[in-house]
Amino acid sequence: MRLEDLLTAVPTRRVVNYNPDIEVSDLCLDSRQARSDSLFFAISGTKTDGKRFISDAVNRGACAVMIEESSDDGETRLTLGVSEKKDGEFLYAAPDHIPLIIVPDIRKAMALVSARFYDYPARKMKIIGVTGTNGKTTITHIIEAILRANGLKTGIIGTLYVKINDQTCTTGMTTPESLYIQRYLALMADDDVDVAIMEVSSHALHLDRVFGLEFDGAVFTNLTQDHLDFHKDLEDYFQDKMKLFQMIKPADKGGFAVLNSDDVRTPRIIESLKVPYKTYGIYVHPDIRAKEITSDLEGISFIAETKQWDIPIHSDMVGFFNIYNTLAGIGVGLFMKIPPAIIQKGTAHLRNVRGRFEMVDLGQPYGVIVDYAHTPDGIMNVLKSARKITRRRLIIVFGCGGDRDRTKRPIMGEMAGEYADFVIITSDNPRTEDPLSIILEIQPGVERKKKDFIIEPDRKKAIFKAVEMASSGDVVVIAGKGHETYQIFATGTVPFDDVQVAEEAIESLVKPL
Repeated sequence: MRLEDLLTAVPTRRVVNYNPDIEVSDLCLDSRQARSDSLFFAISGTKTDGKRFISDAVNRGACAVMIEESSDDGETRLTLGVSEKKDGEFLYAAPDHIPLIIVPDIRKAMALVSARFYDYPARKMKIIGVTGTNGKTTITHIIEAILRANGLKTGIIGTLYVKINDQTCTTGMTTPESLYIQRYLALMADDDVDVAIMEVSSHALHLDRVFGLEFDGAVFTNLTQDHLDFHKDLEDYFQDKMKLFQMIKPADKGGFAVLNSDDVRTPRIIESLKVPYKTYGIYVHPDIRAKEITSDLEGISFIAETKQWDIPIHSDMVGFFNIYNTLAGIGVGLFMKIPPAIIQKGTAHLRNVRGRFEMVDLGQPYGVIVDYAHTPDGIMNVLKSARKITRRRLIIVFGCGGDRDRTKRPIMGEMAGEYADFVIITSDNPRTEDPLSIILEIQPGVERKKKDFIIEPDRKKAIFKAVEMASSGDVVVIAGKGHETYQIFATGTVPFDDVQVAEEAIESLVKPL
């Protein structure tokens, strides 16, 4: 695409060394991925400045560069060599042959340019966004199952992977950068996807990763303490979540919202809405209510009561919280005019998503559950659900991530001490922090509940210890990492899979009956 045509998406910009006829054949924001005729977005992140990598991008073939407006003696400059400093600030000077596109907000500009480059793929399908602290991944898969039961082709963008019909690839983040979102949506359009279902994180909303998208529908799961290393407080966190509900298509174009009535912040979202909505829940007068509930090792069963129908639901998913997740999916299905019988069919054979209340069953006489719970509310919910299927003791193994919200550590310890019988505090992804220092911040919360606990910083040893302790009728919950297949330390990332380690522990320490 000609540079001139591409830049029609960005009305506010100025260009140094402008050549409107340059052909742009690719977009990139990682200089290592630049190739011939790429447009490179030099984005400044929390750890590095993308402008430092312009030289690398150009050397690899980038034909144009976009940067964000900055002030340095009233002039924006760029260098292909090593940036010099003046009064502690980097200076930039532009090479004559490279168009330098200067914009006031590079993240918003990247989102708009990417949509233009990929020919606005979101307009070729419906887009459903799911936001909230917990439940996003499972809800996207429940919506997928309901839509596919109705004969629709689907795509998912989320924590586990990008899924286009039956093909998957991993991304490494819940909501990718806008460039990648548009690229994935273009691939979905090429594969005739009818509906894309997207997990939308607060980070993505804050950093404009979904800027420019119009959502046909949006789901709110819940909001509890998380990400306070990024957001200044819970209100700031909530305000970013609220942004999704301002991005829904107007009511006359079919826009809708589905909201958890049992979350205290839902009324504030309702006040801001300009589209029809349905609430779901169990307690606070929802439009879609679960009644006659059963939750056990065989799955969940309930009646979804609506104004028009009572829909009997049975799912193979285990865990009480999956009742809420299923209700959210039903709400989306009803807005999309999917018949109750098809909704029943779609939910009937769903199983827990990877790393979400995932049962590790090798025939042992006790339960082992791996779950992604990494917030106080997540720990509470997974333990309350596990308690319903525990005949004897409930044992939890968990830790907290390093370089993340420290304030939730003692609260997570308190939740573990409140709902488990025995707690093993271990490492999660300590990153650059000392694992033992993180554990010592968790410990006071457990101690407040006066429960028995031990400390074992080595996560593998901690899991083996929990399995070794378990007897017939007990349940072991391994929380925090879920689907992840790695562990991050200051010295690097190493392979680590909670499910695999649990299986090793079961096989080596307690032979199945």
